[in-house]
Amino acid sequence: MITIVPYHEDWPDDSRAIAARLRAELGDLALRIDHIGSTSVPGLAAKDKIDIQVTVAKLSAAVKQALNRAGYVRNLEVNSDHIPPGDSNPADWRKWYFRQGEGMRATHIHVRLDGLPNQRYPLLFRDYLRAHPSSAEAYARVKQQLARYHADDIEAFCDIKDPVCDLILFAAEEWAKEIVWQPGPSDG
Repeated sequence: MITIVPYHEDWPDDSRAIAARLRAELGDLALRIDHIGSTSVPGLAAKDKIDIQVTVAKLSAAVKQALNRAGYVRNLEVNSDHIPPGDSNPADWRKWYFRQGEGMRATHIHVRLDGLPNQRYPLLFRDYLRAHPSSAEAYARVKQQLARYHADDIEAFCDIKDPVCDLILFAAEEWAKEIVWQPGPSDG
């Protein structure tokens, strides 16, 4: 069941603890470890799951083994991200996706290759929503209504949410050009 909850003040601390655990196992294999997704935007309602992006130079057995040692399990059914309109190269949207092991805090780990559009997307999306609270509130309302009408249907939830995210990203791309946006330092 999909449930959207009000922002929790402990999400940043939770993400830092997860990032520290990942950094300890991954070391230099991780070029960046970043808190992404709705829980990374102060004040934004979200599912109570921490999303972390691990940026790597290559998807390797060593990365998988390190994540397994940290307690995370790869979900082989998820191997790419939603491709936004205007991009036609599926290889640019591949990823590895891991979930928490038994007894761990609900977490989604997205392992993406450095420099690809799907690695940039969540960082820009996050930073744009942090800088634009009204857009973040509108996005929260969309998610709340989706959870209201599609709480038991993750596919419907995502089929509607993804194009909304694309619209936000298109605005974020314009904002990025205006301010010459670059991602800040890694969170972990």
